[in-house]
Amino acid sequence: MIEVTLIGTGSPLPDPNRAGPSTLVRAGGTAFLVDAGRGTLMRAAAVGVGANTLTAVLLTHLHSDHITDLNDVITTRWVTTFAPSPLRVVGPPGTTDVVDGLLRALAPDIGYRTAHHDDLEGPPPVDVTEVTDGVVHDEDGVVVRVAPTDHRPVEPSVAFRFDHAGCAVVVAGDTVPCATLDELLVDADALVITAIRKDVLGASGIRRFEDVCDYHSSVEEAAETAKRAGVRTLVLTHYVPALTTETLGEWRSLAQAHFDGDVVLGDDLTTVRLEAR
Repeated sequence: MIEVTLIGTGSPLPDPNRAGPSTLVRAGGTAFLVDAGRGTLMRAAAVGVGANTLTAVLLTHLHSDHITDLNDVITTRWVTTFAPSPLRVVGPPGTTDVVDGLLRALAPDIGYRTAHHDDLEGPPPVDVTEVTDGVVHDEDGVVVRVAPTDHRPVEPSVAFRFDHAGCAVVVAGDTVPCATLDELLVDADALVITAIRKDVLGASGIRRFEDVCDYHSSVEEAAETAKRAGVRTLVLTHYVPALTTETLGEWRSLAQAHFDGDVVLGDDLTTVRLEAR
């Protein structure tokens, strides 16, 4: 079984009800955090997951709203582990520079903590892997693969596929439909993907909102990607504009017009459990 928990389903705009983009994937004793948006660790704590229990943090791309709390994950893991336990961070090229920059910004804090705690050595250990294609984890029956997506002009961007015990889920992040995502989805059971309402944003009359339409999948496009792949479950997240009780039916109808499987439109902490076919 693979468990997918929507840790944060919000957008770059602060929302009291939704944390920033982040998805937790648990399988076979592993726990992978895909992206680390605003409030990630606070939400993860609600499902019993802390920074010190993560197998790795996987970044789909380096937009600020997807990495806002990476510094929190780095620091919290460092101060809550009592044996060498480097945080593994996997992301596209540029991830090393981001992590190095965060560690420089944290330098005063690192100095304070190492001066105060004799058993704490700094800086926080972080093991960064930059990759756009291939297998990034293969242990104890859990395989994680990565493939490029299309979020241009943000590039490179990637999606991650998790296989375990005859089940597979792809967490795609922000992307428009593309062949590489289709290939990663072959024989998968579920797709987790950002979705936006192009019908709303495109008619907003606000140039910055209209620009968002260029490099995200609409609800309809996400549904069409899921249909092409033949997945059983489509999980939409990172809603723009924010998903509300009043608009939930509209979102669902837009997806179901193009995809006849299960459509999940969840709040933060919604968990989807996937069993082998």
